[in-house]
Amino acid sequence: MTGPSTQPSRCPWPGVDDPLYTHYHDTEWGVPQTDDVTLFEKLTLEAFQSGLSWLTILKKRENFRKAFHGFDTNKITRYKQKDVDRLMADAGIVRNKAKILATIDNAQAYEALTKETPFAQYLWEHVDGKPIINKPKSMADVASQTDISLAMSKALKKEGFRFVGPTTMYALMQAMGMVNDHLVTCHRHAPCAKLQRAFRAP
Repeated sequence: MTGPSTQPSRCPWPGVDDPLYTHYHDTEWGVPQTDDVTLFEKLTLEAFQSGLSWLTILKKRENFRKAFHGFDTNKITRYKQKDVDRLMADAGIVRNKAKILATIDNAQAYEALTKETPFAQYLWEHVDGKPIINKPKSMADVASQTDISLAMSKALKKEGFRFVGPTTMYALMQAMGMVNDHLVTCHRHAPCAKLQRAFRAP
Protein backbone atom coordinates (compact mmCIF):
# COMPACT_ATOMS: atom_id res chain seq x y z
CA MET A 1 0.00 0.00 0.00
CA THR A 2 1.32 3.40 -0.93
CA GLY A 3 0.95 6.41 1.28
CA PRO A 4 -0.52 9.78 0.31
CA SER A 5 1.35 11.80 -2.32
CA THR A 6 3.88 14.25 -0.96
CA GLN A 7 3.79 16.32 -4.15
CA PRO A 8 2.45 19.85 -3.55
CA SER A 9 -0.53 20.99 -5.54
CA ARG A 10 0.95 22.50 -8.65
CA CYS A 11 0.01 23.83 -12.09
CA PRO A 12 -0.11 20.86 -14.48
CA TRP A 13 2.28 22.17 -17.14
CA PRO A 14 5.62 21.28 -15.47
CA GLY A 15 4.45 17.78 -14.57
CA VAL A 16 6.13 16.01 -11.66
CA ASP A 17 8.93 14.00 -13.25
CA ASP A 18 11.56 16.61 -14.08
CA PRO A 19 13.08 18.38 -11.04
CA LEU A 20 14.49 21.17 -13.21
CA TYR A 21 11.03 21.97 -14.53
CA THR A 22 9.29 21.80 -11.16
CA HIS A 23 12.04 23.90 -9.56
CA TYR A 24 11.55 26.57 -12.24
CA HIS A 25 7.80 26.55 -11.61
CA ASP A 26 8.20 26.59 -7.82
CA THR A 27 10.89 29.27 -7.51
CA GLU A 28 10.96 31.50 -10.59
CA TRP A 29 7.81 31.54 -12.71
CA GLY A 30 5.51 34.33 -11.62
CA VAL A 31 8.01 36.02 -9.29
CA PRO A 32 8.34 39.77 -10.07
CA GLN A 33 11.64 40.49 -11.79
CA THR A 34 13.32 43.87 -12.29
CA ASP A 35 16.89 43.07 -13.29
CA ASP A 36 17.52 44.36 -16.81
CA VAL A 37 19.98 41.65 -17.87
CA THR A 38 17.74 38.90 -16.52
CA LEU A 39 14.80 40.37 -18.41
CA PHE A 40 16.76 40.52 -21.65
CA GLU A 41 17.70 36.88 -21.09
CA LYS A 42 14.07 35.95 -20.52
CA LEU A 43 13.02 37.86 -23.63
CA THR A 44 15.67 36.05 -25.67
CA LEU A 45 14.86 32.60 -24.34
CA GLU A 46 11.13 33.10 -24.84
CA ALA A 47 11.89 33.96 -28.48
CA PHE A 48 13.99 30.83 -28.88
CA GLN A 49 11.23 28.78 -27.23
CA SER A 50 8.71 29.63 -29.94
CA GLY A 51 7.72 26.33 -31.54
CA LEU A 52 9.50 24.28 -28.88
CA SER A 53 8.77 23.17 -25.32
CA TRP A 54 9.95 25.42 -22.51
CA LEU A 55 11.68 22.43 -20.91
CA THR A 56 13.91 22.16 -23.99
CA ILE A 57 15.03 25.74 -23.46
CA LEU A 58 15.35 25.33 -19.71
CA LYS A 59 17.72 22.40 -20.12
CA LYS A 60 19.87 24.51 -22.43
CA ARG A 61 19.72 27.75 -20.43
CA GLU A 62 23.23 27.51 -18.98
CA ASN A 63 24.57 26.77 -22.45
CA PHE A 64 22.72 29.80 -23.79
CA ARG A 65 24.27 31.96 -21.07
CA LYS A 66 27.77 30.82 -21.98
CA ALA A 67 27.18 31.08 -25.72
CA PHE A 68 25.77 34.62 -25.50
CA HIS A 69 28.35 35.96 -23.01
CA GLY A 70 25.94 36.07 -20.08
CA PHE A 71 23.48 38.03 -22.23
CA ASP A 72 25.76 41.05 -22.08
CA THR A 73 24.10 43.16 -24.77
CA ASN A 74 27.18 45.35 -25.19
CA LYS A 75 29.12 42.27 -26.28
CA ILE A 76 26.30 40.81 -28.36
CA THR A 77 25.97 44.00 -30.41
CA ARG A 78 29.56 43.50 -31.58
CA TYR A 79 28.99 39.96 -32.86
CA LYS A 80 30.33 39.34 -36.35
CA GLN A 81 29.79 36.52 -38.85
CA LYS A 82 32.30 34.35 -36.98
CA ASP A 83 30.08 34.60 -33.89
CA VAL A 84 27.01 33.61 -35.88
CA ASP A 85 28.99 30.65 -37.25
CA ARG A 86 30.11 29.75 -33.71
CA LEU A 87 26.54 29.81 -32.43
CA MET A 88 25.24 27.80 -35.37
CA ALA A 89 27.83 25.14 -34.56
CA ASP A 90 26.95 25.05 -30.85
CA ALA A 91 24.84 21.95 -30.15
CA GLY A 92 24.25 23.23 -26.62
CA ILE A 93 21.76 25.84 -27.81
CA VAL A 94 18.92 25.97 -30.33
CA ARG A 95 20.66 26.47 -33.65
CA ASN A 96 18.15 28.67 -35.41
CA LYS A 97 19.90 31.27 -37.56
CA ALA A 98 16.91 33.61 -37.76
CA LYS A 99 16.60 33.69 -33.97
CA ILE A 100 20.36 34.11 -33.50
CA LEU A 101 20.38 37.10 -35.85
CA ALA A 102 17.27 38.46 -34.11
CA THR A 103 19.07 38.24 -30.75
CA ILE A 104 21.87 40.41 -32.13
CA ASP A 105 19.33 42.90 -33.49
CA ASN A 106 17.48 42.82 -30.16
CA ALA A 107 20.69 43.56 -28.27
CA GLN A 108 21.18 46.61 -30.48
CA ALA A 109 17.57 47.69 -29.90
CA TYR A 110 18.03 47.12 -26.16
CA GLU A 111 21.19 49.26 -26.07
CA ALA A 112 19.42 52.10 -27.89
CA LEU A 113 16.29 51.87 -25.73
CA THR A 114 18.10 51.74 -22.40
CA LYS A 115 20.01 54.92 -23.13
CA GLU A 116 16.72 56.61 -22.27
CA THR A 117 14.84 54.15 -20.04
CA PRO A 118 15.91 51.08 -18.02
CA PHE A 119 14.54 47.95 -19.65
CA ALA A 120 12.65 46.82 -16.54
CA GLN A 121 10.98 50.21 -16.23
CA TYR A 122 10.02 50.15 -19.90
CA LEU A 123 8.38 46.73 -19.60
CA TRP A 124 6.63 47.36 -16.28
CA GLU A 125 5.14 50.61 -17.57
CA HIS A 126 2.84 48.48 -19.73
CA VAL A 127 0.92 47.50 -16.58
CA ASP A 128 1.49 50.82 -14.79
CA GLY A 129 3.93 49.02 -12.49
CA LYS A 130 1.20 46.83 -10.99
CA PRO A 131 1.28 43.04 -11.51
CA ILE A 132 -1.95 41.47 -12.71
CA ILE A 133 -3.17 38.76 -10.34
CA ASN A 134 -5.44 36.38 -12.17
CA LYS A 135 -7.35 33.55 -10.52
CA PRO A 136 -7.47 30.73 -13.08
CA LYS A 137 -9.19 27.56 -11.93
CA SER A 138 -7.91 25.48 -14.85
CA MET A 139 -5.51 25.86 -17.76
CA ALA A 140 -8.52 26.68 -19.92
CA ASP A 141 -8.75 29.96 -17.98
CA VAL A 142 -5.17 30.95 -18.84
CA ALA A 143 -4.80 33.24 -21.85
CA SER A 144 -2.16 32.82 -24.55
CA GLN A 145 -2.10 36.54 -25.27
CA THR A 146 -3.90 39.68 -24.12
CA ASP A 147 -4.41 43.27 -25.20
CA ILE A 148 -1.47 44.24 -23.00
CA SER A 149 0.86 41.64 -24.54
CA LEU A 150 -0.25 42.83 -27.97
CA ALA A 151 0.53 46.44 -27.04
CA MET A 152 3.90 45.38 -25.62
CA SER A 153 4.66 43.46 -28.80
CA LYS A 154 3.85 46.45 -30.99
CA ALA A 155 5.90 48.79 -28.80
CA LEU A 156 8.97 46.55 -28.83
CA LYS A 157 8.73 46.02 -32.58
CA LYS A 158 8.62 49.79 -33.01
CA GLU A 159 11.86 49.96 -31.00
CA GLY A 160 13.47 47.46 -33.40
CA PHE A 161 12.99 44.19 -31.51
CA ARG A 162 12.17 40.98 -33.39
CA PHE A 163 10.55 37.65 -32.45
CA VAL A 164 8.45 39.51 -29.89
CA GLY A 165 4.93 38.54 -30.94
CA PRO A 166 2.01 38.91 -28.51
CA THR A 167 2.07 35.23 -27.46
CA THR A 168 5.81 35.41 -26.75
CA MET A 169 5.27 38.64 -24.82
CA TYR A 170 2.53 37.08 -22.72
CA ALA A 171 4.84 34.18 -21.88
CA LEU A 172 7.41 36.80 -20.83
CA MET A 173 4.81 38.56 -18.67
CA GLN A 174 4.04 35.27 -16.92
CA ALA A 175 7.69 34.38 -16.46
CA MET A 176 8.70 37.78 -15.06
CA GLY A 177 5.80 37.99 -12.61
CA MET A 178 4.00 40.77 -14.43
CA VAL A 179 0.99 38.48 -14.36
CA ASN A 180 0.11 35.68 -11.96
CA ASP A 181 -1.30 32.74 -13.88
CA HIS A 182 -0.66 30.04 -11.31
CA LEU A 183 -3.89 28.12 -10.83
CA VAL A 184 -5.69 29.07 -7.63
CA THR A 185 -5.21 25.48 -6.47
CA CYS A 186 -1.44 25.70 -7.02
CA HIS A 187 0.77 26.08 -3.96
CA ARG A 188 2.58 28.97 -5.68
CA HIS A 189 -0.44 31.15 -6.43
CA ALA A 190 -0.73 32.73 -2.99
CA PRO A 191 3.04 33.29 -2.40
CA CYS A 192 3.43 34.91 -5.81
CA ALA A 193 0.33 37.03 -5.26
CA LYS A 194 1.79 38.23 -1.95
CA LEU A 195 5.03 39.24 -3.68
CA GLN A 196 3.11 40.93 -6.46
CA ARG A 197 0.92 42.95 -4.11
CA ALA A 198 4.04 44.20 -2.32
CA PHE A 199 5.87 44.88 -5.59
CA ARG A 200 7.17 48.34 -6.35
CA ALA A 201 8.02 48.99 -9.99
CA PRO A 202 11.47 50.37 -10.85
